[in-house]
Order: sequence, then structure tokens, then C-alpha cells
Amino acid sequence: MASLLAAVVVAVAPAEEGTTIRPVAECSELVGEFDLPGTRAHVTQAEPVPERNEPAHCAVLGYVEPEVRFQLKLPTTDYTGRYLQYGCGGLCGELVPPAFPDCGPEIGGLAVAATDGGHVGQGPMRSSDGRWAAANQAARDDFAFRAPHVVSMAAKRVIEDFYGEPPAFSYFAGCSNGGREGLLLAQRYPHDFDGIIAGSPANYQSPVMIYQAWLSRTNTDPNGRPVLTADQLPALHDAVMRHCDRIDGLVDGQIDDPRRCDYDPAPLLCPAGADQPTCLTPAQVDVVRRLYAGPTDAHGVRLYPAGQERGSELAWLGWLVPDESGNPTLSARLADNFLKQIGYPIGTPHSSLADIGFTVQEFIRLNAEGVRGSAMSLDLGEFRRAGGRLILWHGWGDQGIPPRGLLDYYERLARGDDDIRSWARVFMVPGMYHCGGGDKLTGVDPIRELLAWVEQGTAPDRILATGRDASGEVVRTRPVFPYPLTARYDGTGSIDDAANFEPAPPSGPTGDAVDWVGLYLHRKPGPVAP
Repeated sequence: MASLLAAVVVAVAPAEEGTTIRPVAECSELVGEFDLPGTRAHVTQAEPVPERNEPAHCAVLGYVEPEVRFQLKLPTTDYTGRYLQYGCGGLCGELVPPAFPDCGPEIGGLAVAATDGGHVGQGPMRSSDGRWAAANQAARDDFAFRAPHVVSMAAKRVIEDFYGEPPAFSYFAGCSNGGREGLLLAQRYPHDFDGIIAGSPANYQSPVMIYQAWLSRTNTDPNGRPVLTADQLPALHDAVMRHCDRIDGLVDGQIDDPRRCDYDPAPLLCPAGADQPTCLTPAQVDVVRRLYAGPTDAHGVRLYPAGQERGSELAWLGWLVPDESGNPTLSARLADNFLKQIGYPIGTPHSSLADIGFTVQEFIRLNAEGVRGSAMSLDLGEFRRAGGRLILWHGWGDQGIPPRGLLDYYERLARGDDDIRSWARVFMVPGMYHCGGGDKLTGVDPIRELLAWVEQGTAPDRILATGRDASGEVVRTRPVFPYPLTARYDGTGSIDDAANFEPAPPSGPTGDAVDWVGLYLHRKPGPVAP
């Protein structure tokens, strides 16, 4: 299995070559409070944790007023001056313990932190709960834009108190809403982080929630029942793969660029009167076509720049097609909570999943508040001038946030910067679902590439995507090259080994910019925290 792990090794020197930075204070001495610009931070708990399943560290809990909770882990034996802050997913609301990244012993330890976004979600599905926002503008603003910024300030202050100096390099990594936060930080707080990883970013915040509502409503019949069910997804996916797997020159169970796939579900139409798992009814054929096409209003105006990608069908289960649990789909929960509790200004009429109209008028009404959390600005000049580096990535099989939306944003960003690849690069992972998982490739983590880019000036010419089976064993690796390059098999060795692939240019012009109703939002940057 060693050959499966073949990849380019990214060399990153520690902040101080060959040295580590030792604490100058006891862990317990960090408890207290201190002022930050425009607010105040509190460290409520700081306890030493011995090495067990993770490195020895000082575990810090605290909050920034009014109630932005954070958790910070400070290595006590191998810290080398680096700080990594994670974004939170969904609607946040949960303080997920930050993980130490696997950067290898030659890099050393990073201080890591996470936040709950400024509120506590309720119920077993906290990250899709929005009740905290119904009448609380401060909590809304913390979630929309303030929380990751103030936590970065608080964490750096605690790091300085513990080690006697601030971090030499600061990094941010997040996916989905966390990816939105990454782009928001680059746009509105360009000096907070030296390098940012934004995966599957929900940077079109309110539009992507309209998209969630549209996904749910598209697959619901007038009686409230799903049109397309779990039984049909395997047959649909198999048909797509039979039609399109070979278009990239290799039959390997994944589609490297779904835009080249023109599959239409008509051949799966059931005989008259039949309804079977191996075929689709006329209503189901219509739903699949609409899902691929993406949302429009009654006049054909696009309400989002993309739809579901061909090849993503197995990932629809649980997100837009109900599973066996009987619970509402994730798209339904996110949309309903956002529309009822968060999306519209406090004191104004709110829509819900059941009654939102898919119209330009409703789109504009929703974005009156939504612009506060939007991360669509095309002005990242200050981040670039400060030396910032940005890695953007997206799974081509993402069922939650359409990947073409990221490519639309990146093309528009590049129009104002002929040298954009010197500081911002996109990586598109074939077949991978929303933030991870997939039929073949299941994960990617470009943290080492980001460190090398920021600290050594080594721009990433590839990142490694891995595919793991149900037991966690690596069964496939593939290089992912900077967009628009794709990976081409060199004709030798295993197709599951990244070492046997080389970069290839696109087959033709990509033409990623899309004409849709939300273009005006690129010119409406949201507020910033003091």
C-alpha cells in the first residue's frame, strides 16, 4: 500500500529553524480578562493536558463579549510560532474542539483555535438551528462577520501571554460556512491571517440558502412527499457514470470535469405506469433535469450560478433526498431555519421553506440582511499587498454548494488581477462531496502547501486528494493541480497512485462567469467589526 501514498513532499521550515518556543507562563496563569479593540475577552479556564491521543498542551476556554466562545490549544513541547484557526460549519452554534493538524515532525506544533460563531445552537442538530437569531442582532452580526475576527485577536493575545511573543505566522482553514469565513477574512480583515484555506465556500450566503430551499422544494410533490427517492439514486448515478466516466480518457469511477458530461435522464424513463428503483417516472426525470440545471425564476432568470453536478447523485441522499431516518433533509433544515430566523431584518416579515417565492423580488428582499454575511467582494487587494496567500478548493461532487459558483467567483476575481495565481489558487477535487466524503476521492487537506507558500514562497503546483474505504484505509490517491489544469494518467502503474498522473491543460476555454441575478452583490461589501 506504500505506493498509494506517493506524493510530492512539501518542505516547510519551522518559524525559527531547528528550535521550539517554550512557554514563559504557567497554563493556569492565563485565566483572566483583557481588553481588545472595541470589546473585551475573558479566559475562563486554562488547564494542562498531558500527551495521550494528541500532543501535550494547555487547553484554554474563553469568550469575547458578548458571547463569542472559543477554545484554544497551546502546545507545551513543540510549538514553533504558528497559529491555526478553524472556521465553523453550517449555522455554527457548537464549539468543536480544534484538532492539531498533521504537518509532520519536521514542522512542529501549531497553536489551534475554534469558535462557536457567537451563539449556542439548540437541539441535536445544533449547526442547522437558527432560533438564537430571531431577535438578537448582536448574535447575528457575530455569526455573519465578527466572531472569527475577534477570536483571532483574543487567541493571539493569549498566545503572546503564554509564550512571550505573538505568533510569527497565522493561518485560517474552514469549509462551507468556514470557507465563507475564510473569504470574508481576506476581504474585510486582510491583516488577520497570512494564509487562508477556504473549502467549498458558502460565500454567496443568502443566495446559497435560497438554493437550499429550492433543492428541497424541487424534490417535494404537492402532497409533501419526495418525488425522487433513495431507491432511484444508485441507478441514476450508474447511468451517469456509464455515459461520462470515459470522457477524461480513463474509466476510473470518477468524472474529472462534470461540465463535459451531457447526460440526460430520459433513457431511464420507466414503462408507462411503472415505478421501480431501476428506472424513473416522468416526474422524477423532470426533477433530475431541474436539479442539474439550477434554480431560475418564472422568466428564466438565474437565482444561483449553478446546479447539481452530474456524478454527485449518491451524495443527494440525506441532503435533498430523504434517508431512512425519516428526518427532514439537511437542505430543508438549513433553509427553513435561515429563512424563519436569520435571513430577513429583525421586525420585518419573514418567509419560510414552505412559502418562499423563487423570484427576483424575494432574492433582493432576502439580501438586504444577507449582505452582512456575504463574502462576495472582488476587492482582495489589501490582503494580496499584505503578502496573504489564499488556497480555494471544492469537490466536483459537492451536493450542498455547487462548485461552479466558486469558479464563477474566481474568474471574476482574476479579471482584475493578471497575476492572481501568484497569491490565490483554486483546486477542484473530482467526485468529492461537500467538505469530504465521496465515491472514490474522499478528502483533501492542503495545510502543508499553505505553510510552504507563505513561509518559503513555494506556490502549490499540486495538492494530494485521498480516497479511503469504510475502514479508513487509503485506497486511492490523486494529485489535484491548480485550476484549470486536470490530472492525466501517464499510462504506467496503478490508476490509484498519485505518482502516475501529470498535469494537463483544459480541453477548451472554461468560460466560468455566469450571468445571474446576484452579480450586484459583488459591489456591496458588508460591515466590519470595530
